[in-house]
Amino acid sequence: MIIVPWYSNFTYMLVSEKLLHFIWKHQYYQKTPLFTDEGDSLMILNPGTYNHNQGPDFTDAIIRINDIKFVGNIEIHINSSDWKAHQHQADPNYNNVILHIVWNNNTSVENNNGQSIPQLTICNLIPKWLLNRYDLLMNSSETLPCSTFLHSIKPIIWNNWKERLTIERLEEKTNKIMILYEESNHHWEEVLWWLIARNFGLKLNDELFFQMAKSILVNTLAKHRNQLYQIEALLFGQANLLNGNSTEEYHQVLSKEYQFLSKIYKFKSVPIQPVFLRMRPSGFPTIRIAQLAALIQHSTHLFSLIKETEDVQNIRKLFHVETSEYWNNHYVFGKESIAREKTIGNTMMENIIINTIIPILFAYGRLHKDETLMQRMINWLSQLLPERNAILTKWEKNAIANQNAFDSQGLLQLSTRYCKTKRCMECAIGNSIMSLAKNN
Repeated sequence: MIIVPWYSNFTYMLVSEKLLHFIWKHQYYQKTPLFTDEGDSLMILNPGTYNHNQGPDFTDAIIRINDIKFVGNIEIHINSSDWKAHQHQADPNYNNVILHIVWNNNTSVENNNGQSIPQLTICNLIPKWLLNRYDLLMNSSETLPCSTFLHSIKPIIWNNWKERLTIERLEEKTNKIMILYEESNHHWEEVLWWLIARNFGLKLNDELFFQMAKSILVNTLAKHRNQLYQIEALLFGQANLLNGNSTEEYHQVLSKEYQFLSKIYKFKSVPIQPVFLRMRPSGFPTIRIAQLAALIQHSTHLFSLIKETEDVQNIRKLFHVETSEYWNNHYVFGKESIAREKTIGNTMMENIIINTIIPILFAYGRLHKDETLMQRMINWLSQLLPERNAILTKWEKNAIANQNAFDSQGLLQLSTRYCKTKRCMECAIGNSIMSLAKNN
């Protein structure tokens, strides 16, 4: 991206290659009469096909220079010197480039065979309406740069784009899960344990819970699942929640048990301390560990179980567990509170299903080419309630539908991967807004 003059000596805007790709793809420039920078007459018979992979930006283009027809590829840069900066002159994959589109021509270019490549400078060929709209999007200070224009977008565009975004988000999560799958030596139960634990840690303690889970093999937990206090000792101890002296019997029992088990299993300490500040008591790491311990006690071969589950409602039943009696009137060790069962709430339950269960089953389905399982996960998202947070509230205030988790996952992907980094030219909504400007 580069700052370039725009129509006056006092106004400047940011121009990116993505904008130039958009312009070329939709042919939003003055088409006739055209001349190459070398002074030859030029006709664009076919702008080519946008290439999303490595190599020239557009393939299979057809142009006519003077009376000669050329078929080949087109490369686009801000400055013509970017050709050499990217080492295209040494890359035979660019030998079939028949036209170099640039915003600023500051040097001649040639291919790997030493042949000169015709260039077309388009900075003075772009309509003002398009640059105006692009400038508005890029310089907006709003969290949603396009909020002013959203009412103009057709529902079918929104629906198709949200579907692509949700799948894109699942694919991103799948790629991360597959890294863990390799790290676990291809053990899906282990990976699920790690991810569920991280989910229980919420934002402030997710890394602590994740490292705690990775330090305790799922097979180790299985050996002690009939003794809840032993599972609690393992989890609380490795989460650094049994540190310090206490005269309380429950704390002492867990501490002694942890000391014994940690020697047997040769545990290494997790170098992260739990965080309690700025969170509700129901989200304290102590409560989340107690709930996690109860889930482990009541679950066996959890991955195999959820993989065979057809109805998402039955997944919810797996998480209806009760903590040990001590936690009914405690939020932290040694301090009594009003008696209340610390069951996993519906919001937490849905969060686990959306952000852990569905992604890991989708990853499994992709690995094994199980289209039925992958589609089931997409259907589950459509059956779950939408997520709620500040980002999604802004979309809803702009009358963008957020009716289920499928919608909310797509909108979160849009906000974090496109809006936040101003990738409007790679966004279907941004493309539509730019195209609409032609008629305004």
